[in-house]
Amino acid sequence: MKQSGFIIFFAIVLTIYSFFNWYILSRGLIALPGAGIYRTLFVVLSLLLILSYPVGRIMERTVNRTLSEFFIHIGAYYLAVMVFAFFLILCIDFLRLGNHFLHFYPQAWLKPESRIKPVLFWLVISFSFILTAAGAWNARQVRIRNLALQIDKRVDWLPELNIVIASDFHLGNIIHNSRLEKIVAGINALQPDVILLPGDIFDEDITTLIEKNTAGILARFKSKYGVYAVPGNHEYYSGIDRAIGYLQQAHITVLRDSAAFVANSFYLIGRDDPTGKRFGGKREKLANLMQGIDQKYPSILLDHQPFHLEEAQENGVDLQLSGHTHHGQFFPFNLITNRVYEKSWGYLKKGNTHYYISCGVGTWGPPVRLGNRPEIVRIRLQFGEK
Repeated sequence: MKQSGFIIFFAIVLTIYSFFNWYILSRGLIALPGAGIYRTLFVVLSLLLILSYPVGRIMERTVNRTLSEFFIHIGAYYLAVMVFAFFLILCIDFLRLGNHFLHFYPQAWLKPESRIKPVLFWLVISFSFILTAAGAWNARQVRIRNLALQIDKRVDWLPELNIVIASDFHLGNIIHNSRLEKIVAGINALQPDVILLPGDIFDEDITTLIEKNTAGILARFKSKYGVYAVPGNHEYYSGIDRAIGYLQQAHITVLRDSAAFVANSFYLIGRDDPTGKRFGGKREKLANLMQGIDQKYPSILLDHQPFHLEEAQENGVDLQLSGHTHHGQFFPFNLITNRVYEKSWGYLKKGNTHYYISCGVGTWGPPVRLGNRPEIVRIRLQFGEK
């Protein structure tokens, strides 16, 4: 990534993070008037939580990794608390603004001796932590999502294909080997014919994963026709060459703007992630990738980011599998992903092309999910006319 682009991105993230925390701190101090112990504790604890994530990131390359992971975990959970607190306070302030014009607050709340402000303060804090705790629990409840699809192409020796898909693991400091072992076991229990991983298997630099032999767990995947993956944007953030090499070490075939004819029965086409362009790479046009595909056989496309879904339809792809969106991971970000993507999560059909966009099996940033659960997707894909 160009240094100027990284600086701009970092500046934007830091500005948003700072604004969210300034807003929470300033509103909290208004709700806790005076110079009491509660104000002091609020400021001190807030600063510790605010600094946890950046301090952990700085420490991970210089001091004990266990200590740095502790701060990263605390900071990651705080990111969710921060978001929930910000929007709860924002809702309260919108109500205050509405009351300025419509005067619907009880008069008792407006008196100087009213305790409504500290009560609201503790309600916001309590609800923010409760929502984060519920989301953290939900983020570990992986479900199996089953889907049966029909492709009107006949394969005499393979009437049905049992596909298992898992995207967006984000293995790293937050998602550890213990979680991965459960995911691998859950996938293997479905007895897949083929396992497909549409990107973002890794979250960041893979040094930690190498030290913990994560490849040894990834190598436990069992399927009849193999395990195939495409890069996501985070594989580029991890260092694309090291990431791909590590996946190959785990006996996972990585498709980067390439195709594989599997079991003399169907094609798997894997697109490189568009993030590669920011790292000096080139993403091939889908039309070029499809030139060598015999259209009488079923074709399955892996493309991490579900942009321009019409391309698969225009080029005769039978099934596209994507991830990336996390369906926003938790409210209100799902509202944003619903606007950004034609399909943020789930099944879609355009013409004769089927699509499934997975919300992912892991988490990015806060290890929290609300409004959706992490998923492993099993598609029973039948071939032949209905």
